[in-house]
Amino acid sequence: MPESENGEETLIQIPEETVAAFRAGDLDAILEALQQFGLNLLYALLIFFVGRMVAMTLRKIVRKVLDARKVDPTITGFITGLAYAIIMVGVVLAALKQVGIETTSFVAIIGAAGLAVGLALQGSLANFAAGFMIILFKPIRVGCFVEAAGTAGIVEEIGIFTTTMRTGDNREIIVPNNAITSGNIINFSARETRRVDLTIGVSYDDDLKAVKALLLKILSEDPRVLEDPAPTVGVLALGDSSVDFCVRPWVKSSDYWPVLFDLNQTIKEQLEENGFSIPYPQRDVHVHNVVNS
Repeated sequence: MPESENGEETLIQIPEETVAAFRAGDLDAILEALQQFGLNLLYALLIFFVGRMVAMTLRKIVRKVLDARKVDPTITGFITGLAYAIIMVGVVLAALKQVGIETTSFVAIIGAAGLAVGLALQGSLANFAAGFMIILFKPIRVGCFVEAAGTAGIVEEIGIFTTTMRTGDNREIIVPNNAITSGNIINFSARETRRVDLTIGVSYDDDLKAVKALLLKILSEDPRVLEDPAPTVGVLALGDSSVDFCVRPWVKSSDYWPVLFDLNQTIKEQLEENGFSIPYPQRDVHVHNVVNS
């Protein structure tokens, strides 16, 4: 590590002839030193931008190689992001060294201030650790529809610090990894099948057996409804103004929303066509005339 005249270590390397030129007031030598510093700064910027381009190119190459080997997209995104970050650290250190900053001293200073740096970066470190845990245990994967950290959407990329999700209305939301792992995760795509839960109310005057038979018939005629597990249809509750049936068919996860929408419409139309009624909430109001004597 370079030392100053009093023996103290310095972070920036300054040639002795440059120091002597400044002390002697040698204008030509000073201009030459400034010119050399300018060239070094230009080289440092060149190293940074070229290194950044190389890092981006290598990231694309690694992604193509992993995709060609059909590696899980979740792992691919994490590895490419980590590789890019490591290369950029080396590029930045090389650029700093070009302008005369002693990188070994720079690293030593960061190490000496490790506690302060750790406290300042605890959020980023927590997100990195959470990203590693997501990759290792795979509670979510790229392409899954999940609800986590107060957000519901399709997972598009899991990075080293954040996860990118796309909502149903095509908004992009970037969620810190630590926010995902520190709360509950609902993965709607984890299983191949899902149950559609419907509540259908009919009049107290309707034939309940006939209503149940009609509901089962509607489910059996929909090819998307699975036979195993068998759908459930039964009286769920005796409401204030209706008898409520639970209608619970099982479908493939990808068919959940289409089946939900279609069954609501089909059941309503079929009940009306077969003479059954879906009652509105009713309330009897009794009015009493009070005669004042």
